[in-house]
Amino acid sequence: MDYSQCPEFKLADLCDSITYGYTESASTIPIGPKFLRITDIVKGHINWHEVPFCNVDEQTKTKYKLRDGDVVIARTGASTGVSAYISNPPEAIFASYLIRLKISAKADARFIYYFLKSHEYQSYMQGVIGDKSAQPNASAKTLTQAKLRLPPLSEQKAVASILGALDDKIELNRKMNETLESMARAIFKSWFVDFDPIPGLGPHKEWQESQVGKIPKGWRLKTVADIAELHRAIVNPGDFPDEFFEYFSIPAFDEGKMPARDLGVTIKSNKFLLPENCVLISKLNPRIPRVWFPKISKLRAIASTEFLVLVPKQPYTKEFIYSLCISTYFLDTFTSLVTGTSSSHQRVKPEDLLSIKIVCPTDLVLDEFTQKVQPLFMTIQSNNNQTHTLAVIRDTLLPKLLSEEIRVKDAEKFVEKTL
Repeated sequence: MDYSQCPEFKLADLCDSITYGYTESASTIPIGPKFLRITDIVKGHINWHEVPFCNVDEQTKTKYKLRDGDVVIARTGASTGVSAYISNPPEAIFASYLIRLKISAKADARFIYYFLKSHEYQSYMQGVIGDKSAQPNASAKTLTQAKLRLPPLSEQKAVASILGALDDKIELNRKMNETLESMARAIFKSWFVDFDPIPGLGPHKEWQESQVGKIPKGWRLKTVADIAELHRAIVNPGDFPDEFFEYFSIPAFDEGKMPARDLGVTIKSNKFLLPENCVLISKLNPRIPRVWFPKISKLRAIASTEFLVLVPKQPYTKEFIYSLCISTYFLDTFTSLVTGTSSSHQRVKPEDLLSIKIVCPTDLVLDEFTQKVQPLFMTIQSNNNQTHTLAVIRDTLLPKLLSEEIRVKDAEKFVEKTL
């Protein structure tokens, strides 16, 4: 159908209610509902396991409770205008820098969410905010004055279903990867922290004393420097303006652990040149764990110098180094080594990372561990690649569907083949 003939509405006219969030501090103590904040929304997705809590009374919880089909929009900071569609949430409320939209029956809530991700809405927001402030912000009224052409409800639902199927698969991949990484972390803890019996090798029969207590006989207390080296090769992408690089940056990690593919001319300053067999760990603000298991493609791969690039020494493996770096013991130790007083710019010195003590197994146990977890990481990489492809397809289809450049039936067939 011709969307240009559809009636035009302001976003506010399609909402039964528009509500500011609750003002309170979040808590890591699991008391009360989850407390959704701007920072918990990453590319429209919410990892509810990482959302903190807020202890509130029943009246407050009822007023701010998030329900299936709600849409939330960020109203301040660099994320102003960023939105999320709430689907099957746990018991949760939303924080004051978010605005909740309850969409009326004349519109499909998920269709409205995709409108909020469209170029039209983003252009509207840019026009409203512009460069007026170092700390952008917008009122609920401003956020909901954007205009849109609204097709019939059946058409809205069809568009939302197509794009939603892609997003649902992306979310499924994310949850699967979370489970697989948890499995690898649990195996590492069982074998190398708790010293449980190792499948196929049985329980440890003899023990020896060490600086950290009793450890299995034949194992050794070493430092990170003994099992890995810091790779420091540098390249200036600007010297290769027409070359595409795979760029592993802090923002790329935070937005889904997929490196950007950027031309050298667009990348500022020197970067680390990555070898194939490496693990990245961010030295910046380690209270936010950023550990990356990069898969290097045919493009030259580079990383922000805020990452430390660890290359395993023989016989240690990438899988062992990565599993070590995501373990609770290691991250707690790593975080304790920060320098700097500013909470937003704390760093760990490379030499302090290399001095961290770890218990290292025999070569036989190391080989058993690598064989055990390698399939998990291969599946994670495969899921990440598929997720990247699905996100590209979604972002390509979204403007074409909203402008009727592509017909719904054609898009449905294409997505069915993709999934």
